Amino acid sequence: MMSVSRRGFLVGGVAAGTGLANGIGPVLAQTKDAAVSRAVYLSGDALVMPDAERIQELGRLMGKYEKFGDVYLAAGAVTELEHKMAEMLGKEDAAFLPTGTLANNLAVRVLCGDHRHALVQHESHLYLDEQDSASLLSGINLVPLARGKAAPDYEEVVAAIELAVNGRFPIAVGAISLESPVRRANGGSIPYALAEKISTLARSKGIGMHWDGARALLLTGTDGFDLRRYSVLFDTVYVSLYKYLGAPFGAVLAGNKATIAKVRELRHAYGGLIYHGWQSALPALAALPGFQERFLAARAAGDRLLAGLQGVGGFEIRPVPDGSNITVVAVSSARAANLQARLAKADVHVRPVEDGKMLIFVNETIVRQSTEELVRAFAGTA
Repeated sequence: MMSVSRRGFLVGGVAAGTGLANGIGPVLAQTKDAAVSRAVYLSGDALVMPDAERIQELGRLMGKYEKFGDVYLAAGAVTELEHKMAEMLGKEDAAFLPTGTLANNLAVRVLCGDHRHALVQHESHLYLDEQDSASLLSGINLVPLARGKAAPDYEEVVAAIELAVNGRFPIAVGAISLESPVRRANGGSIPYALAEKISTLARSKGIGMHWDGARALLLTGTDGFDLRRYSVLFDTVYVSLYKYLGAPFGAVLAGNKATIAKVRELRHAYGGLIYHGWQSALPALAALPGFQERFLAARAAGDRLLAGLQGVGGFEIRPVPDGSNITVVAVSSARAANLQARLAKADVHVRPVEDGKMLIFVNETIVRQSTEELVRAFAGTA
């Protein structure tokens, strides 16, 4: 008698069919579409969406896609998203993961193998925001570089490798992880030429390369950035699904088939093989087509806004070197007075001015109002 695993049966029998989840799709899809919002959020990467609107949107998407359900992250929207992300990044395969923390950790663990010594930026999420998980869970020693800036110098990378391998007790470096853009550096990124030079060095020494590209798509339109060309420099690439693709959670990690097969094995061991991921995969899947074109339009609108602010006076634009979607703006005391409240009345939402400066984030919501409307709101002449 042929044996059938419970998980295999569920994937084949439920996810391949309509499934219980698909059955409630038409019901939710009957909810009325929310009114088109005029709210502009210049305070982060995401398209801010109230929970009620998120549920409505999910219902609409459930009515649009016939077979979206998955079981243990197999089939439906999850599998389709994995395929599309792998193709977009120029990789052989990709795996859905519930968090970016898991994506970064599994990437460096697989790339390091037995050589558990990895180079990272000091300002990176992997080093500062993931609670020493690489050392706690995988015994990997993270060596921080480039403290206080986005990118390490090439010479700094060379020196760190030489220090490890030429010591009295030589240590092999297993991986180099590069985050780009770097949120702690106001979205500063690693230029292609530098990333290529580091990648060439790493590959000459058998060192794996991981790109923490959680915000990779926000580099669209910067200095001729090409996502697939940049991706080629790395063995693994992580992209966030919730920061700007409309998903409530989740990440995708891409690489070659052998690497991603190991990632899927470890995903279960790390407790990341959740029962369903379609609730996250479906919105991200819907957001991918045309994203780069939409973001180019948003970036152009951002440039017009910044030029308008410079023109009215009281706002000094200070671009971030090798920046992405964040700009530092110095604000005069006169302009800063009640600025946040004044903008909120115009349905424009920003972070507070601190030490005479504010950060303006460009995302897709910026096109909801004209440049003239936005400038008038900032200037207090609306």
